Amino acid sequence: MTGFGPRDLREAGTGHDARFNPHHVPGAGGRGQGAEALDPYASTFPGFKILAREDYGADDMGPAGTIKLATIEFNGAILQVIDSPIPHAFELIPSMSLFVDCDSEDELTRVFATLSEGGEVMMPLDNYGFSQRFGWCRDRFGLSWRINLP
Repeated sequence: MTGFGPRDLREAGTGHDARFNPHHVPGAGGRGQGAEALDPYASTFPGFKILAREDYGADDMGPAGTIKLATIEFNGAILQVIDSPIPHAFELIPSMSLFVDCDSEDELTRVFATLSEGGEVMMPLDNYGFSQRFGWCRDRFGLSWRINLP
């Protein structure tokens, strides 16, 4: 699998992870399911790492044990995850999807099946003319995924 885009390596020596610009990190947030979502993502993507994680404590604004801020890495990309302490009319912060290029048909099929299980298939795996195979789904946590075989 390949990542989502170029990495900014100019941050070396600043105390920040050199693979990203800390001011431009994509984020996903929802209502209390962040920790639950990390396990299936870790089993779906080889090399998935939790680089940092801070949970809400008993005296914090959010429910104790939910994610205040986690920084994860997979496919060479950095993503921040939060569990919002504020009630919203939506389950997940809207208008974001992750685009993943797979290296083989088997990998594409496995990743798509895992992510779409319990969620919603918006575009089933097929050849839509712009790649060999492509599928778009929303996982059971509400995160949108575009899975591609270039």
